[in-house]
Amino acid sequence: MHTHLFALILAVTTLGACANGSHSPDKVASESAADAASRFDARLSGFRYPFDVEFTRFQVRDQTIEMAYMDVKPENPNGKTVLLLHGKNFSGAYWERTANDLLKKGFRVVIPDQIGFGKSSKPTDYNYSLTRMAAQTSSLLTQLGVERAHVVGHSMGGMLAARFALDHESQTESLTMVNPIGLEDWQKVVPAASVEDLYAGEMKKTGEDVRNYMQKVYFDGQWKPEYDAVAELQVGWTTSPDRETLARVAALTSEMVFTQPVVQDFPKISVPTLLIIGTRDRTAIGRDRVSPEVRETLGRYDALGRKTRDAISTAELVELDNIGHMPQVETYDAYWKALSSFLSRH
Repeated sequence: MHTHLFALILAVTTLGACANGSHSPDKVASESAADAASRFDARLSGFRYPFDVEFTRFQVRDQTIEMAYMDVKPENPNGKTVLLLHGKNFSGAYWERTANDLLKKGFRVVIPDQIGFGKSSKPTDYNYSLTRMAAQTSSLLTQLGVERAHVVGHSMGGMLAARFALDHESQTESLTMVNPIGLEDWQKVVPAASVEDLYAGEMKKTGEDVRNYMQKVYFDGQWKPEYDAVAELQVGWTTSPDRETLARVAALTSEMVFTQPVVQDFPKISVPTLLIIGTRDRTAIGRDRVSPEVRETLGRYDALGRKTRDAISTAELVELDNIGHMPQVETYDAYWKALSSFLSRH
């Protein structure tokens, strides 16, 4: 564990809040009174989450920042905990169905919003890093009295889950990555973009742009009513009263995932590992900054899943044919069968 990182974390306190959250844990807006502005402000103060939300505070240099999280306990506990880590375009709220099924099996479920995401603080003068996110998540588990957890991450959360398993192996029971990004080092072929350019791109996005991107990249040009919930948060933030802050954070975290690969460390992972890979996925950071010829070589999950399995000695791979970036939405039953079977064996 990188104990030197905890020098950055000077104080941690838990603060209660109800499921719809707030700008501050001391002031909670009711869902019935929340208008569009409060639903999609920087802290999602009027956006309802599926379980009660609590907050923990970290003091990083001269900033006090708050991490939102859900800590849900089953009626009949099996003594094990699952940590669910969200992707870049999401918050912890989208894990609702997975969490409910885990609870039925007796798992305690911890679902944080990483700093910069969901109901957590959105600092713009801040060094976002996967290492720091992993350290803060480790600290949260310690605070909650969780010694070890099965770590499950999707998309950017899969990248973070790998970093967590590397840096905090003693707290990691097993590792599951669901269509994680970062299975390749884009820096080798994709030109870098400045934070200012990334920010400008975020500011240009419309709700239609977000939906079209998800429809094309995640769902193979198809759209079903159940996909609306996936897009709701990102669409709402395009017209948020805090749009400039959100765009700045999105730019900073895009730079983070581009410049902080974990792929080179996959051989160091030693915990039991499951890869759930929708093989139709072509997600790749910066694919819009390369030629069509190079673009065709990026995000080839049909090959990247197998390459990653071979790099991690403890890994097993479940490939879901003709499924894209979100197996837990597009083919939930197959995804859940793979995840629940793996957890039951570890």
